[in-house]
Amino acid sequence: MPNTLPHQITSFDEYREVYQRSVDDPEAFWAAEAATFTWQKPWDEVLSWNFTDPEVRWFSGGKLNITENCLDRHLVDRGDQVAILFEPNEPGDEVVRLTYRQLHARVCQVSNALRELGVAKGDRVCFYMPMVPELAVSVLACARIGAVHSVVFAGFSAQALADRVNDADCKVIICSDYNRRGRKNIPVKEVVDEALAIGCPSVETVLVHRNTGEDVAWDPSYDCWFHEAVDQQPTDCPPQPMDAEDVLFILYTSGSTGKPKGVVHTCGGYMVYTAYTFRNVFQYSDGDVYWCTADIGWITGHSYILYGPLLCGATTMMFEGVPTYPDAGRFWKVCEKHGVNQFYTAPTALRALMAQGDDFVEGHDLSALKVIGSVGEPINEEAWEWYHEKVGKGQVPIVDTWWQTETGGIMISGLGGLSPQKATFAGYPLPGIQMALVDKNTGEELTANPESGLLCVKFPWPGILRTTWGDHERCRNTYFSTVPGMYFTGDGARRDKNGMYRIVGRVDDVINVSGHRMGTAEVENAIDEHPLVVETAVVGYPHEIKGQGIYAYVILSPGQHDADRLREEIIETVRHEIGPIAKPDKIQFVEELPKTRSGKIMRRILRKVASGETDGLGDTSTLLNPEAVESITRGRI
Repeated sequence: MPNTLPHQITSFDEYREVYQRSVDDPEAFWAAEAATFTWQKPWDEVLSWNFTDPEVRWFSGGKLNITENCLDRHLVDRGDQVAILFEPNEPGDEVVRLTYRQLHARVCQVSNALRELGVAKGDRVCFYMPMVPELAVSVLACARIGAVHSVVFAGFSAQALADRVNDADCKVIICSDYNRRGRKNIPVKEVVDEALAIGCPSVETVLVHRNTGEDVAWDPSYDCWFHEAVDQQPTDCPPQPMDAEDVLFILYTSGSTGKPKGVVHTCGGYMVYTAYTFRNVFQYSDGDVYWCTADIGWITGHSYILYGPLLCGATTMMFEGVPTYPDAGRFWKVCEKHGVNQFYTAPTALRALMAQGDDFVEGHDLSALKVIGSVGEPINEEAWEWYHEKVGKGQVPIVDTWWQTETGGIMISGLGGLSPQKATFAGYPLPGIQMALVDKNTGEELTANPESGLLCVKFPWPGILRTTWGDHERCRNTYFSTVPGMYFTGDGARRDKNGMYRIVGRVDDVINVSGHRMGTAEVENAIDEHPLVVETAVVGYPHEIKGQGIYAYVILSPGQHDADRLREEIIETVRHEIGPIAKPDKIQFVEELPKTRSGKIMRRILRKVASGETDGLGDTSTLLNPEAVESITRGRI
């Protein structure tokens, strides 16, 4: 059985050569990468696909178990190496270090416990847990026995949880008693009980991890303590043989209709793609300590806390807390404490920390950092420069990664320090990714540079979603109907003269002002250049002369400000950065912006407020800060 790692590119010239080879013969390229893994049975066919129905199958007929590749194959060479490094919410609490051998044993114990509870291959298991090692272990245990995991961020409302549980017909919910988050202990089990009261008829068991030990309501007819079910189980559990196209997990992402979409990823292709992208984007080397600050409730946590790093035999860190507890220096203290080599976080977090001042980052030894990354949204230039200078000390490359829940892994990015750096540009497509810019009006591919258009992909990659759970037609309509024959990302992008890509935002975040189309991200980036601006969200609203006007919601740095003078200065900044056509028509200063639990700005709500449609804002209960909506509505200009 092979026990090698994905090929790692070592220069930009090699990237160009490998990329060309990957698009000239994609099947041969990905078959060679897949062959580095342990397969219980070789595949019969590398790829079959069409983007009409759509149907994509990678490595059909091949048998494998992804946890055998995450765990078992590392036991000989890396058994005593730390696999998961857990940094708890409280800085003084004990750090947990699970070696590959310990992780393997614990995953087997949880696998046996789940089987004892009646969970079988194909059953769905929902997670509603904090960022603790038991979450990682239990997700892997599902994969080991062939159960389908569906992780829901432990901050969604009971109704949102119930909707996701019911859509997937989950048999078991695994949760904690409470979730430690900064200074708060959040009652997680209580939310699960509320969801069950709403109605989750498929749920037979609630497995509860004792995280804080505080009292919780208990119903012995379905509640079961995690430690009682797991601790006495055998430490060996043979991995369930899975077809490459068997479902590995469902992950729900918000849809434009309001009904969450259950994005489906399968075992073989997802395994190959996450491992390859992890090793190359982050240029991971044996012995490095890698830290992604995301929550496993999001795709970033799935691909780049769990599967990608473990498939490559990495040491991956999990963090229970928040970046501002006990103060805004927590990230950098943790980086110094553990000698972090690769650090991966979101622009939202960076802007929040930047607003707290430089004192919190200065003075920490960040010399171990080799690569720093950005994920979740396009990073504005001011935040990019701050990240580069204050965190990277002007020496550490930034990988500004673009990808989606639906893509399974990173699609456009630099490769560590091998690729050119350009603020606000994600960079070049990864090997195997055939990007295209398409004219919105004609549907024709735009091949010249520089160019702007709809961002599409014209050939499948192993990590592509296979369907949306229980509704394949929705998958087709959402991703494959806009541009026939291509996967449509929903984003607009610009390609510069050298072929580097800049994401300019969702297509519905493009404003047409007097016939001039501009991405809201571009206007936001210009406003953010003002020294007193912390964060900005720009939307379009109906304008009787221009068709659409530009409405800017702006958060300022703390202190007393002359609002009228600031508006004039911001308009002048935009005029300078983009031109008069892009100057905002309305600027509303706000304390905070409404955001999803993953940190994305809820622009749908901002558009409605700007348009005066404040009586149809929809459900805001799943927002991180629903109170922000009322404040913004009251202050509407």
